[in-house]
Amino acid sequence: MIRRRDAVAAAFQFLSRFPVPGDPGFSRELLHRSVVYYPLVGAAIGLCVAAAAALSGLLLPPLPAAVITLILWVLLTGGLHLDGWMDTADGLLSHRSRERMLEIMKDSRVGAMGVLACVLLLLLKASLLAAWIPGSGYTALPLLLLPPVWSRWFMVRAMARLPIARGDEGLAASFAGLAAVQGQRALALAALLTLAAAGAPLALSGPGAAAWPLHLAAALLVPGAAYACGTLAARRASRRLGGLTGDVYGALNELLEAALLLVLVLLQHSGL
Repeated sequence: MIRRRDAVAAAFQFLSRFPVPGDPGFSRELLHRSVVYYPLVGAAIGLCVAAAAALSGLLLPPLPAAVITLILWVLLTGGLHLDGWMDTADGLLSHRSRERMLEIMKDSRVGAMGVLACVLLLLLKASLLAAWIPGSGYTALPLLLLPPVWSRWFMVRAMARLPIARGDEGLAASFAGLAAVQGQRALALAALLTLAAAGAPLALSGPGAAAWPLHLAAALLVPGAAYACGTLAARRASRRLGGLTGDVYGALNELLEAALLLVLVLLQHSGL
């Protein structure tokens, strides 16, 4: 019998560098149960990112504040998803056969396309944070929880809905046969976390808070953007590779974090 706390601990230990005690074992059953709590890991990372953005934004100009915030963001994940982003870029951007792309992605060495993709992604994230930090009041900072929450929810959806590229090999095989109910529970948790992130600051500010249009728009559009962008990217990768791999899951997370940050900045600068 898998205990809930073991599933939560497994999710945090697998996806982050938070010092969570215990050794849950990482059996296939435990990994399947743990995916429900992926959005919770995203919320914890997002909370730390929001706190870092608030503090650094008070002490520093926007660009250095954004870079420091981004450094913390990467450290909290141990670069796990960035590694998948780089490996996936090396494979998909090689424009080789399916078999050769999978071989390239399996290679531990990083190629030119992977380095280029990593640099551009980090530049994009830093620039978006630099745009968000000075333009957001304290009530808007919790919205930074939404990109890591919904990017990790989509990883669960991809695991449950799309085939595995390497069959019984690789990390992705550990999540083969994931029950649809696990994805539904992860979705429910992501929705609850979104309600808390978007609604709690407004509740504290009172019903006349000026930021409510931004929070409402973010709560509605960020999940929709995660679904649309994630589905498009995941299906395209699956067609080219014959399924998804653990690297692609990480790449999807990185892509969606950047895309959802962009959505937040667009909403902020739209005057909501």
